[in-house]
Amino acid sequence: MITFDNISKTYPKELGSRPQAALDAISFSVSQGETLGLIGANGAGKSTAIKLLMDFIRPNTGSIAIFGHPPTQHTIRNQIGYLPETANFPANLTVLDMLHFTGSTCNMEQHVIRTASQKWLSRLGLWEARKRPLRNYSKGMQQRANFAIALLNDPELLILDEPMSGLDPIGRADILSLIAELKGQGKTILFCSHILEDVDRLVDRVLVLHQGRKLFEGQPCALTQQQGCPCFVEGYLRLVQQVTQNA
Repeated sequence: MITFDNISKTYPKELGSRPQAALDAISFSVSQGETLGLIGANGAGKSTAIKLLMDFIRPNTGSIAIFGHPPTQHTIRNQIGYLPETANFPANLTVLDMLHFTGSTCNMEQHVIRTASQKWLSRLGLWEARKRPLRNYSKGMQQRANFAIALLNDPELLILDEPMSGLDPIGRADILSLIAELKGQGKTILFCSHILEDVDRLVDRVLVLHQGRKLFEGQPCALTQQQGCPCFVEGYLRLVQQVTQNA
């Protein structure tokens, strides 16, 4: 489903600074129906990896394949549901406007757009607010609106960048339940999160990045065993601490 093969990405240097290596020879894959958690501190390269998948930026070296095609083949986006870390909606539009636009770009028929919009807005608790301008939504409501947009076209692959961002405890629990439902339906999911407990609960495998390099790839329980810790969170923290001390 997803293949990263020896990907490196360096951002151009700014005045008075060196070029920034965001990813250094990273390889990983995500199989159909699998959930992979992408974790690491700020600056680890998580968002860069997602931007490369979405073809917002291009790698310096290496190759990427999604559904067997490069990200530059934009027709594959009809099979992808993308949730950005930060909502950035035109202030005067409603969530219905955004869903209509998204469905049209995915070549969905109008009656399918209407049915899917009602399904996901109801599921995400936004149906009653569907005609309100998005500028009047709280941050949590905007995040749920983003989820509705990502799920509208019934995608095979979900790419979720910090899906719990801006959510209160009740909203977070609801989104956790939703992701578990989607996983149970056989969706392929790649998501990054700073909430390690959520990652441990949902994923089949984790990919740990640190300053653009891969530290670990495998099941959360394997990391726990490798570090001799009682839980995944402690195992992750110990791994990062070891690398930091040896740097």
